[in-house]
Amino acid sequence: MKNVFLFAVPIILGNILQYLYTTVDTLVIGNYGGKTSLAAVGTSSQPVEVLLCIFLGIGTGVSILVSQYVGARDIKRMRRAADTAAFFVFVCGIPLCVIGYFAVPFILRCMGVPKDTWDAALIYTRIVFLGAPGNIGYNMNAGILRGMGDSKASLGFLVVSCITNIVLDLLFVAVFRMDVGGVALATTIAMYLSWFISIVYIRKKFPELELPWLPKTFDGNELKQFIMIGLPIGLNNSLYSLGHVAIQTLVNAQGSAFMAGVSVAGRVTGMSNIAITALSSAATTFSGQNYGAGNFDRLRKGYIKIPVVSGAVTLAAGLLVLSFRMLVLRIFTRDESVLMYADRYVTVLLLSQWFYAIFNGIICIVNGVGLIRYTTAVNILMLWAVRIPSAYIIDRYFDGTYIMLCFPISFCFGMIMMIGYYVFSKKWKDIISTVS
Repeated sequence: MKNVFLFAVPIILGNILQYLYTTVDTLVIGNYGGKTSLAAVGTSSQPVEVLLCIFLGIGTGVSILVSQYVGARDIKRMRRAADTAAFFVFVCGIPLCVIGYFAVPFILRCMGVPKDTWDAALIYTRIVFLGAPGNIGYNMNAGILRGMGDSKASLGFLVVSCITNIVLDLLFVAVFRMDVGGVALATTIAMYLSWFISIVYIRKKFPELELPWLPKTFDGNELKQFIMIGLPIGLNNSLYSLGHVAIQTLVNAQGSAFMAGVSVAGRVTGMSNIAITALSSAATTFSGQNYGAGNFDRLRKGYIKIPVVSGAVTLAAGLLVLSFRMLVLRIFTRDESVLMYADRYVTVLLLSQWFYAIFNGIICIVNGVGLIRYTTAVNILMLWAVRIPSAYIIDRYFDGTYIMLCFPISFCFGMIMMIGYYVFSKKWKDIISTVS
């Protein structure tokens, strides 16, 4: 656990900085824009996330494979993986940027975005789509670095880009009065900066990878492996995000005040979610490197402990944030109707996210050894068979402003299913019982 925490701490700090991206966006808009602008920022991030998640899943596949090659000390395959990752960024990032830009009106109509937030949501989403290559490129390189066992470098990149984002947010919105367009432009510029800095670092710190600025070549077998491992994770994440869009549609139906409340609440609940992401990244690398090195003794020591610790840390963080939630919420807005909905949402999520932390920790351990089919199926069931139906039932038969209750219901389901995998899966038992 000491090594896991040492690996996770820089990721936690990096996640805080990434979290500050959207938090500063919401904070600036909440103070210099209006309720409709705040609602637009909250609803516009969902469709972009759906498409990006597919490619970010491929980045997770890169991280898993690189960590296994590091464990096996296979330099040639590490280099081929880096070349193929660079190729993938350009081949997928640029088309996503163009297609996403023109598809935005259709997407927003499907989400039922209200007329009073339409123009702001259209501008924000289109500009963020233009930053897709930078977002994919940075996360792909971050995956390479995690696979190499370097979780500290990404923190430095994010410090620079986060400061850039904050300065540009204030410049574009507070000074130039560009409203949501300024927020989106600041975020896009900052993500491209992170991508470029990560390339410079990898080329200097890990010259053996020979990471190119522009794609020169790729290895078909590595690309196949990226896709075989990363695509199910990406589709899983994308379906997860698509489910958020479906739920966001229900949120939009409650009006601008509820939309704004959910947007503000997301900034607060994100505080307690930071440890989940960091420990999950550490779990994936821990599992992949030890599996690749054939060190099953270490795998046995961490496969239960890591998810349990992640759940405990998340619960503690949730209770801490819950104690001063209203102080934080009032920083974003003074609208009492927005604050009422935000408080309700925050309370439900913070008391239940520890279920998700345990569930996600187990999934990352299992994904790290390449067993992705069951985890993909559970994620799909958790979302489409539990969360979304329960949200629609709550909206139809009870009160739509309580649809956030669908989250703890689905979190509990997912946790039980993954604990069941540990207990009953023959494949997992075979791995754990293997002698190093």
